[in-house]
Amino acid sequence: MAMPLRQSLRLGGYLMKQKLLRKEKFPLLVELEPLFACNLKCGGCGKIAQPHTLLKQRMPVEQAVGAIEESGAPMVSIAGGEPLMHPQIDEITRQLLARNKIIFLCTNALLLPKHIHKFKPHRNFAWMVHIDGLEERHDASVRKEGGFQAAVDAIKLAKEKGFRVMTNTTFFTGDTPQDVIDVLDYLNDLGVDNMQISPGYAYEKAPDQDHWLGVQQTRELFAKAFGGGNRKRWRLNHSPVFLDFLEGKRDLECTPWGIPSYSLLGWQRPCYLLDDGYAKTYRELIETTEWENFGRGKDPRCSNCMAHCGYEPTAVIATLGSLKESVRAAVGH
Repeated sequence: MAMPLRQSLRLGGYLMKQKLLRKEKFPLLVELEPLFACNLKCGGCGKIAQPHTLLKQRMPVEQAVGAIEESGAPMVSIAGGEPLMHPQIDEITRQLLARNKIIFLCTNALLLPKHIHKFKPHRNFAWMVHIDGLEERHDASVRKEGGFQAAVDAIKLAKEKGFRVMTNTTFFTGDTPQDVIDVLDYLNDLGVDNMQISPGYAYEKAPDQDHWLGVQQTRELFAKAFGGGNRKRWRLNHSPVFLDFLEGKRDLECTPWGIPSYSLLGWQRPCYLLDDGYAKTYRELIETTEWENFGRGKDPRCSNCMAHCGYEPTAVIATLGSLKESVRAAVGH
């Protein structure tokens, strides 16, 4: 099953507008990081490696909303760090929803029960809970015993209160095709509205540098997991083109400007995963970044990347620019 119809229609209208305006580069979604602090020390993330003074900082509401307004992106993924540690995260969310943005609030869910009363269900809002495998695998990944059960309990609570809940799962070298199948089956049965998946990227600040997937490993993993028509039964928040890409059925060019990242440091060049400095404004990011220098075959750091943030924008643009692919996405193939 492909991404939700409402999300697809919103993106289709947005892309048509960009085409009419003859814009070559535009954001589909902004990764907004209003803080770097977190209550976990996950092996695959290096955000908390930032200086202590920076970890104490929280982005003002006006700055967060202003950055999204400047970019014009229709969708926002609020990440971090752990966003629920930001004392005004509910206000940031409310103001973005008031501006008709589609919001995904990323969280490890440990603090969700404590703060859920600050939020109300909204057609443009979803919790994005990180689930890195079933219990043993997840707890090892986040380096916290009981982390999986806490996340599951929070998902159930959010669903009971009428929220839309999505999950995000990253896979590494230790994962097998059966692991992929098992966690997606579990999330299906749990009632998660949509699942997002991604192969782990070799994030240079991450504590664990030994379990990143290579391109061929990624293709083999997902080709076997998706075999026999499996992927049709899961509520995956991806276009069929991106899933074809994960399986190795087609190749795609990276679109690094499609999902830009904005944090306390500014607009990150060239993408969420690489750190080649920061621009003060979105316009500066777009106009002064040498986009042609990034992607597999261009920058060695990109050689094994098949991450959602670089390739899903390419897939979405390819899907909505093709009647055949649009129909395939609509019927979930």
